[in-house]
Amino acid sequence: MVKIFLDPGHGGSDPGATGNGLKEKDLNLKIALKVRDILNNEYEGHDIRMSRNSDITKSLSARTDEANAWGANYYLSIHINAGGGTGFESFIYNGNYPGKQETDRLRNIIHDTIMQHVDFQDRGKKEANFHVLRETAMPASLTENGFIDHSNDAQKLKSDAFLNKIARGHAVGLAEALGLQKKEKKTEQPNGEIYYRVITGSFKEKENADKRVQELKNAGFDSFIDIFKG
Repeated sequence: MVKIFLDPGHGGSDPGATGNGLKEKDLNLKIALKVRDILNNEYEGHDIRMSRNSDITKSLSARTDEANAWGANYYLSIHINAGGGTGFESFIYNGNYPGKQETDRLRNIIHDTIMQHVDFQDRGKKEANFHVLRETAMPASLTENGFIDHSNDAQKLKSDAFLNKIARGHAVGLAEALGLQKKEKKTEQPNGEIYYRVITGSFKEKENADKRVQELKNAGFDSFIDIFKG
């Protein structure tokens, strides 16, 4: 079981960065909750804890102490940037420590996956001496998802649909980096029974699809052709 610790930055009396009618603490929490829900609904083989799941004040040391005591396998801290720039960037601890190469490898997967889901400018993969990166006993990264004081970034951050894209990038990135498995899709019939559908192939030529269907029917399996566009 892979233990993932999600850390929505700031909270409570600490609003984080503010701008354009937005508070960082609120956006961090929204994104983190969406990441949690995507992972729990669509993947398996993991357990998730969060440093906070509501608007509470929590110290940096309390966050890292909880993750360390739990024995988390990965720590992800979610933030929104400020300071006049624009775009997305991610960080790992800038010191020399065992496992830094693996920490960087995992961060690279998460960073690249997020960039595939959002249209932020890529500000790069960076290193810093942040507490949550330095004091965690497991691989850890911190993401900065746009600039709250940049009008274009803020406009995107006001869209729940865009926050969904950010969250999905984080969730899929974590799943790929940590080797989580997708849950099997279940098809529930009107009578309440659940069936598992098996796809046996995709073909560009209909005659090949017809041949496969006939082979399956000859073997005693009910089968049909479902047409879709790639």
